[in-house]
Amino acid sequence: MNVRALDGDEARAAVPALADVLLDCVAGGASVSFMADMSRAEAEAFWQSIAEGVARGERTLLVSQEGDGRILGTVQVILATPPNQPHRGEIAKMLVHRAGRRQGLGAALMRAAEEAGRAAGKSLLTLDTVTDGDGFRLYRRLGWEVAGTVPEYALWPDGRPCPTTFMWKRV
Repeated sequence: MNVRALDGDEARAAVPALADVLLDCVAGGASVSFMADMSRAEAEAFWQSIAEGVARGERTLLVSQEGDGRILGTVQVILATPPNQPHRGEIAKMLVHRAGRRQGLGAALMRAAEEAGRAAGKSLLTLDTVTDGDGFRLYRRLGWEVAGTVPEYALWPDGRPCPTTFMWKRV
């Protein structure tokens, strides 16, 4: 697997493949901001907006690709922060297609995201994740600290309430 950052044009070209990953994760029950009835058009519109943010330099978009170029995972580092937080970045939408799970892709993506944040001059990264979920366990293994948990903060794709844990890491 190859993990790399996409520029704005590459991100625009990858919209259909990124939509595939997002649709698969939601279909698999992941609480990643979208509901079970999400359409391909909605998924592609989301990734198009992300690609525009990449082109503007507001975020770094990393992907994990197989040798044939198929995208199996992605994560973002949001770099655009308020004026009083220039040292902080936020990790967003760490997604791994079900076909690529349990192969170390999530850990590789997170290490690359941490490095991208550091390279962009960030010394603190934050994220939120489903409490006690697979992502939570991964982040803890990678040294992320728990800031706190909010019950019923989000919803699972089927509409059930979902607790969310906020985490941080110095990079």
